[in-house]
This record gives sequence, structure tokens and C-alpha cells, in this order.
Amino acid sequence: MKPTLAAFAERLSVSGWRRSRLNGFTPKRIRIELLAGLTVALALVPEAVAFAFVAGVDPLVGLYAAFIVGLITAILGGQPGMISGATGALAVVMVALVALHGVEYLFATVVLMGILQLLAGIFRLGKFIRLVPHPVMLGFVNGLAIVIFLAQMSQFQVDVDGVRQWIGGTSMILMLSLVAMTMAIIWLMPKITKVIPAPLAGIGIVALFVIGFGLDVPRVGDMASIGGGLPSFHIPMVPFNMQTLEIIFPYALILAAIGLIESLLTLNLVGEMTDKHNGGSSKECLAQGVANTVTGFFGGMGGCAMIGQTVINVKSGGRTRLSALAAALFLLAFILFGYRLIEQIPLAALVGVMFMVVIGTFAWHSFTIMRKIPLHDAFVIILVTFVTVWHDLASAVVVGVIVSALSYAWSNARRIHAHIDESKDGVKVYKIEGPLFFGSAEGFAEIFHPKEDPDLVVVDFINSRVVDQSALQAIEAMAKKYRKAGKAVQLRHLSRDCHKLLKRAGQLMVDSDDDPDYGLAVNYAVRPSFEGRSKKKG
Repeated sequence: MKPTLAAFAERLSVSGWRRSRLNGFTPKRIRIELLAGLTVALALVPEAVAFAFVAGVDPLVGLYAAFIVGLITAILGGQPGMISGATGALAVVMVALVALHGVEYLFATVVLMGILQLLAGIFRLGKFIRLVPHPVMLGFVNGLAIVIFLAQMSQFQVDVDGVRQWIGGTSMILMLSLVAMTMAIIWLMPKITKVIPAPLAGIGIVALFVIGFGLDVPRVGDMASIGGGLPSFHIPMVPFNMQTLEIIFPYALILAAIGLIESLLTLNLVGEMTDKHNGGSSKECLAQGVANTVTGFFGGMGGCAMIGQTVINVKSGGRTRLSALAAALFLLAFILFGYRLIEQIPLAALVGVMFMVVIGTFAWHSFTIMRKIPLHDAFVIILVTFVTVWHDLASAVVVGVIVSALSYAWSNARRIHAHIDESKDGVKVYKIEGPLFFGSAEGFAEIFHPKEDPDLVVVDFINSRVVDQSALQAIEAMAKKYRKAGKAVQLRHLSRDCHKLLKRAGQLMVDSDDDPDYGLAVNYAVRPSFEGRSKKKG
């Protein structure tokens, strides 16, 4: 018992507690996580307000969404360190709904959006994010970096008789100077000390400089007042009938898809940045679903992962759920108590932080690798970047995946060929090389010449792979041509699935001990009829 008591006594001491590292949370780690959360919360405020304006709703609707979505995903999300909240990708879809039907329909849509995301998590649809190729990921981060950069341009504009115009003269020079000052502080701070996250230092120093000298520059409070109370439970005031469902379902489906795609791609990006791949895609779907369902009942506009704020968090040292949780709670504290102070922060400081996020997010090495990778991969990077900026993220990813898949199919379709040997006893052997699937089925058929071939032909698939139903049809069509010509054909080294699923050509197969074993992308519901047929023959 003595060693146990000694260890317990050591843990009671401060030094012993520090060495024990309760779940990795040392005082230093807690300080880093809390400061990272504070930095993120400061950056969340203008973003949430701006996206609320884009969607045509009250700023508090955006702030409540940032708080609730951020809080729930911090606890339940699939990757520690991710930040979620109200985003522009969702706001641009919501604006038409709010304009046509009002904010109550938006709340109902957000609830349905959350339910759809929950279903995606329950059915583990998040795993399909692994089908997104790396060139699409590069296009995604490049496009998002450009979108974040363009979103900051509104801070350099003012409304003049309802028309947005660039600020000019001294105001523009002062604004640009403060932005440059913030960026310089963020760049220099890590070289001096890492006690305070560089973005937080940039915001704090520039804010003190502006307030101390009384500089007349746009501040957070100029956008809107962020003061308010706690969000209250609210059932959306819409008719519960099929007509309402017909209105909100298309919007909910689009929002759910965009939210999940952006969240899952951000999850992968954080995994690469922190070198921690938790594989929690389905968990992230569930977290986003719960967060948006709850948000809809508490007057929020819904949200998803935010790549900009996530990068700020990771760059500030946030590695655990504590930083994301702290960001949400700090944001709530700003709304309830600290709004007068937060409203004094110059927008130039926050723009400077986001510009540094743009620099850190953009995959600059993509310019180098595009000269080395295949042309179609370089094209996908550029295409996804362009569509992300021009249209939206979800469309860009879908287009990128489709183009990559078609490129892959075309590349493999041209790989099908055969090495032909003819033995002394007059048997011709076709050794098939390359995958046989829908794309290469036509090329496969062109390999054979039944009229010119000898009476016995062997088709060997040892270096090939039969992939789908189109491949099976191509084999049967080839065998049929040889039978029609009055010649025998033998099929070797096909998998057991091919043995069972090939109908007319099945009796031509030669069993071997080294037959491959793999599955086929076909409808297995037809298998019992083939098995029954073979049993009848037996």
C-alpha cells in the first residue's frame, strides 16, 4: 500500500499535479487554450454580424448561432480545435428564403437542416468525404482563402445613398496603415514571446493605439450593437403542414449539404495542420445536426465549421475542445456584459487578423506542384478554386469530384490491353492487362478477333480485375462471339464472384488454386438465381 499512498500524496501536491497532467491539461495548456478561445471570439463577432446582414436578419440572430453552434460542436464535434458558427456559405442561401417568407421560416429551415445532418451522421454518410481527392482539397483551401479575402473588402467601403463606395483619402490610408500594423505585430510577436497568441496581441495593441489616440476609424460598434440577453426557446411560428415543408425542404437540403461538406473538409484540414486524424466524420455530422436543430429552436440562423476562425484557433495554439468551448462562452460574455468594450475594437485590427489567415490558409505550394503533377489534376485545382469563389463551396467540391472521377475513369479505360501468346499446339492465350469496367469494356472487346483466332482460345485475367456489371457483360459478349464462330474459349483467373455472376460464360471458366478473391460493384440480388441454376445443372 505504501507506493500507492505515496503516489496519491504526490498528486495532491502542486508539482505532482503538474506532472500527472490530468488529461494533458497543465496550467500552461489551459492558459494557451483560453487565450486562443478569446482570440477566436473576438474574430467571431464581426463575422457573425456581417453574415446576419447578408442573410437579412438581426445581428443577434447571427451571434446566437455562433454561440450555440460553437458551444455544441465544441463538446460533440469530431475534431478538437475546430470552430463552428454562422458562415457566409450558408448566409447566401438563406437570403432568398428570408426575403420571400420571413425569419420564422428560416428558423424552421434550420431545424430541418439539423435533422437532415443528424440522419447523415446516423447513416454514417460522412465517411464519403474520403472520396474527395487531394487536388479538390487544394482548390477548396485556395478558394476559401480568396473568399475570406474578398469578404474583408466590405470593411473598406461605406454606404452613400444606398450605394457601396470605397472610402478614400486619409481614411483609406489610416485604415490600411492599421491593417498593416496588425499584420506586422502578428508576424513579429512569435519571435518575441509566445505567452500571448499573436492575433490576440495584434488586436489588443492596435485597439489600445486607436482608443488612446482617439483615431476616427470604423469600429465593431459601427456595424451594429452586439448587446443582448440570453437566447430563449422559441418554436418557429410557421404552419405545420405540407405546404411549409415544400417551402423549407429544398433550402434545408442545400444548407445541410453545404454545411456538412464545409465542416468535413475543415475537419480534414485541421487533421493535417495538427497531425491528428481522428476520423470523426460521422461524429462531426451528428454534432452539426444537434447544433443546428437546437439553434433553430433558440432563434439562431444555423452554421457550420468556419475555416478562418479554425485556422486562427490552431495558429494561436488551440488543440483541444477547451479552446472552442472558451470561444463560445467568451462570445456569450461579450453579448451579455462586454459589448460596450468589444464595440470599441477597430475593424482594421480584425481585418489584419483575417488577412494573416488568408496568407496562412492559401496553399502557396500549389503553384509549384501544378508544374509537376498531371495536367488534369492541375486543372481540378484551378477549377475548384474558381467555382468556390464564383458560386459556392458545395458546388465546387461536387464538380471537382466528378471531374476527378471522369479523369480517373478515362485514364484507366485506356490502360486495358493484352499480351498475346500462341503455343505450339495451336492454343492462343490472351493475357489481359488493366482493369475491366464500364469505361474499358469497349477497348476490351476490340482486343479479340474470333474469326482469325484458332479453335481454342484462353483468356487469362491474372493481371486484370473485373470491376462491375459492364465488365461481366463484356466477357459474356466476347464468349458469345467465339461460340457463334464455332470456337472454344476458356476463362482463367477470375474471382469467385465472377464464377457465380457470369451466366452464359460461367461454364467456360477454369478453376485454379491461385484465382483472385475480390468483390464486384454489382447487384448481388441476382446471385441466388445463378446459384439455383448451377445446382439444377449439377
